[in-house]
Order: sequence, then structure tokens, then C-alpha cells
Amino acid sequence: MKIAAAQLEILLVGSNLISHKVFTDAINKSEKENIPIEEYLVNEGIISDLNLGQLIANTLGQSYINLSRLKIPEEILQIIPEVVARSRGVIAFAKDDKSVSLGMTDPDDLEITNTVFKRTGLSVNRFFITTLDFQSTVSRYNSSAKDALEKILAELKGVSLSKIQKEASVIKLVDTMMQYGQLNNASDAHFDPLEESAVLRYRIDGILHDIVEIPKNIVEMVVARVKILAKMRTDEQRAAQDGKLTFAMPVSDSGSNAEKKESKKIDVRVSIVPTTHGENIVMRFLSIQNRALSLDDLGFSPADAEKVRQAIKNPVGMILVTGPTGSGKTTTLYGVLKILNKREVNIATVEDPVEYAIEGITQIQVNPKTDLTFANGLRSIVRQDPNIIMVGEIRDHETADIAVNSAMTGHLVLSTLHTNNAATTLPRLLDMGIEPFLIASTINIAVAQRLVRKVCENCRESYIYSDDEKLLIETLPRLKNSLVKRVGEDLSTLRLYKGKGCKVCENTGYVGRIGVFEILSMSSKIKAAILNRASSQEIETIAESEGMTPMFEDGIEKVLKGITTITELLRVASSEY
Repeated sequence: MKIAAAQLEILLVGSNLISHKVFTDAINKSEKENIPIEEYLVNEGIISDLNLGQLIANTLGQSYINLSRLKIPEEILQIIPEVVARSRGVIAFAKDDKSVSLGMTDPDDLEITNTVFKRTGLSVNRFFITTLDFQSTVSRYNSSAKDALEKILAELKGVSLSKIQKEASVIKLVDTMMQYGQLNNASDAHFDPLEESAVLRYRIDGILHDIVEIPKNIVEMVVARVKILAKMRTDEQRAAQDGKLTFAMPVSDSGSNAEKKESKKIDVRVSIVPTTHGENIVMRFLSIQNRALSLDDLGFSPADAEKVRQAIKNPVGMILVTGPTGSGKTTTLYGVLKILNKREVNIATVEDPVEYAIEGITQIQVNPKTDLTFANGLRSIVRQDPNIIMVGEIRDHETADIAVNSAMTGHLVLSTLHTNNAATTLPRLLDMGIEPFLIASTINIAVAQRLVRKVCENCRESYIYSDDEKLLIETLPRLKNSLVKRVGEDLSTLRLYKGKGCKVCENTGYVGRIGVFEILSMSSKIKAAILNRASSQEIETIAESEGMTPMFEDGIEKVLKGITTITELLRVASSEY
């Protein structure tokens, strides 16, 4: 039984998640645009698809699963034929010796449940999935990336192919590279040249995976095709080039009309640099699904999420997010912008690149060729009467100076810095030549973060920590002290969690990533320390005495809850212990 709109209203309004007025407006607009109310609520950021799915599943008395980040093997998908899956809104996503698990938009569909039971002879576990999750997942009815790409490469090796046929196959090869990058939740696709070939690799959950090797005679055609799509110079092979392209990702309709086809646009940022063996390509997939997360989805603890919410209520000041490249800083800023993006405020951004378009926000792309730098863009934005400004990164004194002065003159400014922890943010601004009194009077909070891989929920198991982990704990005093503080002096029965490896996580034990954070809120003691040009260590000591949870401690909490592992935490936050 699917949930009716009236029942959905009672559920959301009764849970105080949205007001009656917001829901009524959403109903009217969704009917006007002819889209389901659930889809409208998620698309407008009124509620996340994850939270909506959990609420509906609880109301229906069903278990809930989110398939968007699960890797589902083709043989398991094929338990239910594609035509049947599309017409009934059902996906097979896991299987063992005793049962098969189905994600269903209608868990009360007993006909398909019985069909699967008869076909497999296994008991059926039913899980509720949202319509949006289904639409995203059903497009995976394809062969693996490796198989699909090798099939095209085999075509290209044909000696009798005409020039037009070769060009068509190269176009298909590049499209498939991008399509499978999206289907596998890759953040980047790397095209790395070797002496006699090139290797295509996907970065998934922060780790690079080899996919397929491409012969040398095909490499140049692939590079040329990518350059054309990204509007780069095809005759330039000795200089670095940056560009951007938009890829139409096929998405099929989940209704009764299985022939209806739709597509969603994926922005891809392209970087090409010359190397000793040829040109190296890195394509970054800038998907809106990865950039519009709630604070809870990002991994903030309830206490830290509340600190962020309180900070953004302040109409003036600065919110800074710090960490190394690839630590999710921009994703966090987009999560904050998602909360702040209201019709009554004017938001403007200066970014490099603009990672995805946000309706209702003025976004400026940095372009050094036209002297549109962060500083110049920020200078122009201030004249546009903004309430909120986001600067992609503070890199130099000029940008820092304008950002700080903007915060002083009645704007809320969001930006990022490259520092190791939250306390180092403040001395870093001093190093950029910003006066201590300006830093003390403008900074609201500084957020430091890293990304850790999440333990696969499908194969997660608890265990008594191993001898290797015991040695690791004894070797690292801070790690041991953190564990002792939470579980007591006797660590002999300490239970940790890991993914034992399954088809869902491709035997890695991990699926997806989540942030570990520390948040430094500006207090009178910290302001005094800044005015006295205190060191980052002194500032950190004060912040911890006032209740700041260090990043490493936040990570330990996630380890003990089974969200990640000790080795994964140490991999990304080794400098913090």
C-alpha cells in the first residue's frame, strides 16, 4: 500500500517537520507541475529523501533501505527482469543462501514477492524505497563498466572500420566512461597515460579503482573527444587546459509506460595536463545529489549540528570550513546554503568551479583569463546588495581582507581555508595579514573536517579487536585514552565493527563516506587569545575546555557506533592523534 497525500500531510505536519502552510503550498505546486508530492518535497529541499523514506517506512510498518550508495551486482539485479522492475517499482539488491532482499516502492505488492519466491526458492525480505531512489537505481540495469567498455574497445580494434564508424565508437566509449562513473557513485574518472596504453580509473569513496586499459592507438581519439566536449583546444598538447561539459545521464520512468525515457544533466569538470607519456585527463562529476546534503547526512553530531544552525542564524560574520583538498569542504558549504536559501534573502557566490547550479542564488565562476579572481569577484558581489556571500576559497591577503570587511559591514560570509584543524584557522588569517581585532569580531565558527569511508551496512559485523589493533592502540596514547574514556580501563572486551566483504561493497567492507568534524565557536576567552596573538595550540586548549569536541574524538564516536573503523580514521586524521 502506497501512502496517500493526506496521510503524508498528517505524518509530516504531525512530526513538526514542516508546517501545514508549507505542505499545502507544496501540494498545489506539485499538482501544477504534475510531479508527485514526495518528489517535489525532496527536490525543493523541504525534506531529504532519506528522512522521507524512513518516515514513510515507519508509517507503513516496513523496514527502510536507501539504495543510492549501494553497489548492486548485475546478477542480483537480474533476479527481477528490467521490464518487471520498472512496471512494479521493485529492485533486487542483495542475496544469500537463505533469502533475497527487495527494495519496493510498494512493499505490499505480494504478487511480485510470490513471483520472486517461486523463481529463487528463497525467502523474501521486503524493504521500502522511495520513488526517487527507485528511479536512480533502476538505471543500473546494464553490464559492468569493465564489460561495457571492453565491448566497445573490441569494436574499435576492428580493422575494417571506416573513419565514421571509429568516431561513433569513440563517442560511445567516452559517454560510457561518464555514465558508468555516475552509476558507480564515482567522484572522479582518471585517464592515466602509460607508455603503451592508458588506464581508466574511478575514484569511489576516496579510493581509486582500475577499470580498464585502453590501447595507445585509441587514447589520442579519446583525448580529442573529451577536449571537444569540454570546449578545449584540440591542437594543444603541451599546455594544461581546464574545461567543463554537461553530460545527459539517461534516467528511465518508473511508471507503467516503460518506454518513456528521461535524462538528468550531470556537470563534469575536466582537467587535462601533459605528461611524459601523453595527456592525463581527470573528470570530476559534479552531481547535485552529492552537494545538497543536510547537516545530519554530512555526519555532524546533534551537538555540532546545533552549533552550525545557531551560527547561521547570525545575519553577519564569517563561517569558515577548513581541511585539505578532498575533505568535503565545499559539500558542507552547500549543505549550509541549502538551509539559508530562502526567497527573502539575496545569496551570491564566487566559486572555482561552480559545482552545481542552485536556483535562486547568483553564482559567479572565477576566470583568471578575464581577471575575474576571487578578490575581484567578491568586490563586485558586495555592490550587488547581497545578504549572504559564499567565497569558494580564501587563498591570499586580498581575498581575506575583502571577505573580513564584508562580514564587518553587514554580510554573512561563508568560505573555506586550507588548514589542519579549526584552531589553526585563526593564526592562518593572522599570517595573511588580517588584524587580530578583525578576526575576533567577525568569525562566528570555524569547522574543520575530514571524510572517512563508512562500514558497509549489508555485511557489517562486530568483533573483539584484533592483536594488530591492540598493538596499534598501545602504540598511540591518544587513541588508547579516547577509548578508555568511553569504555573503561579494561579494553579486553572492546567490540569494534567492520564490513566482512560482500557483493554490495565489492568485498571492500565500505560503502559511502561521512565527515568527522570539530567546531570552534568564538567565545570571549578565544577572542582575548586572538588579540594576544596566541598560538593555535593555546586556542585549541581553550576551545576544548569550553566544550569543543576534537575531530579525532568525533571520529572515535563514529568508530564505536560502527559507522567507520579505527584504521580508516587514522588514514585520514593521522595528524590529529
